[in-house]
Amino acid sequence: MKKEILVFISDNYADWESVFICAELNKPETGFIIKTLAVNKKPIKSMGGFTVVPDYSLAEMPTHFHMLILVGGTSWLKRENDDVKQAVDLCIKKRIPIAAICDACTFLADKGYLDDKEHTGNSLVYLEKYAPNYKGSKHFIEKQVVSKDGLITANGTSAVEFAKEILTYWQVMQENKLEDWYQMFKVGFYKE
Repeated sequence: MKKEILVFISDNYADWESVFICAELNKPETGFIIKTLAVNKKPIKSMGGFTVVPDYSLAEMPTHFHMLILVGGTSWLKRENDDVKQAVDLCIKKRIPIAAICDACTFLADKGYLDDKEHTGNSLVYLEKYAPNYKGSKHFIEKQVVSKDGLITANGTSAVEFAKEILTYWQVMQENKLEDWYQMFKVGFYKE
């Protein structure tokens, strides 16, 4: 049976932030399967205009899965995704890893999940401005992605680094192949 990874999406989600990791983990040979999760089952349109019908609503979310990936987008700052807190709480209770990028990190910061954990986000100034309840500034690290104890955080410019860190976490590729993969998507075939 394949290991299920839940990817939380919401209206106007940043589709490019999840594309690298979802494409790699969803390959048949990895042993993983990607399933989308949303507040409800209504079709969701990404920033890029893709319409997705979620696999699960929060009410239908399974209690056993292997990782929760929270994708950024414009609905986080509008507080439209606050109900996903129940999924995050379940992950913490069951020690299921969480990976968040861009404004999904802002959500985690505002809800107190990053107060005592090493993390990154769009910037420290950004988190302090848009996450009014944030108290984790002393744990903020100025890096594209930070991974510690089953929590992976990334800023909005690091979709490839985010994917690489998740692939590293799950040991999906041998280290040399992963580095080749990273260089291909970060730099390309030809250096300008």
